Amino acid sequence: FQIQRGKTDPTSYKSLGDCFRTIFQREGLLGFYKGILPPVLAETPKRAVKFFTFEQYKKLLGYASLPPGLAFAVAGLGCGLTEAVVVNPFEVVKVTLQANQNAFTEQPSSFVQAQQIIKTGGLGFQGLNKGLTATLGRHGVFNMVYFGFYFNVKNILPVNKDPNLEFLRKFGIGLVSGTIASIINIPFDVAKSRIQGPQPVPGEIKYRTCFKTMATVYKEEG
Repeated sequence: FQIQRGKTDPTSYKSLGDCFRTIFQREGLLGFYKGILPPVLAETPKRAVKFFTFEQYKKLLGYASLPPGLAFAVAGLGCGLTEAVVVNPFEVVKVTLQANQNAFTEQPSSFVQAQQIIKTGGLGFQGLNKGLTATLGRHGVFNMVYFGFYFNVKNILPVNKDPNLEFLRKFGIGLVSGTIASIINIPFDVAKSRIQGPQPVPGEIKYRTCFKTMATVYKEEG
C-alpha cells in the first residue's frame, strides 16, 4: 500500500483483500514472504541495540534530573535513532524485494539484491543507506511514544496481585502504546517506503528526502 501513488497508479490495490488476492494470483503464496530474510537477519541485532541503548540512555538521563516520564520518552527516542542506523540497510533490501512484482522464484536473493544496490548506489544515501532520515524518524518517533506512554501509564495504573489480571494490565498497556506509536509514526514509514521503493519514472528521483517526500505525498494524495 505504501509504495502505490494514489488511485491513478497502475499497481493500485482497491482494498486489503484485493491486495492479498492480487499478490497471490500474480506472485503465488511465496509472494507474501518476499523480503523475509533481511528482517530476520536484522531482528537479533535490532532488539539487542534497542534495549541495551535504552538502558544506557536512561542511566545518562538520570544525571539530568528529568521527570521519569520525560526521561523514558527521551531514552526511547535515543534508542530508536540508534536502532534505525542498524536496520536501515536491511530495510532498503527488504523494500526493494517486496516492490518486485515478479514471481518469488524469478527475483534475486537477498544477498544478490544487496550486491546490486551497492554496485549501483554504493553504501551511502543513494544505495544501501537510502532513506536513512525517514528510518530515523520512524524508529525514533515510535520508540519515543511507545516507551514514554508505556512506562508512564504502567506507573499510574495500580499493580494487580492476581497474576492473570496483572498480565492483562501489562498486555493492554503494551497494546495501546504500540497502537498509538504506530499511528503517529506511519507518515515516516510511508516516506521511507517511497524513498527506498521504485521511483515513478525510471531514472528520475521524485522521492528524495523524508520531509520533502511527506510534503509531496500530502500535496498529491492528501
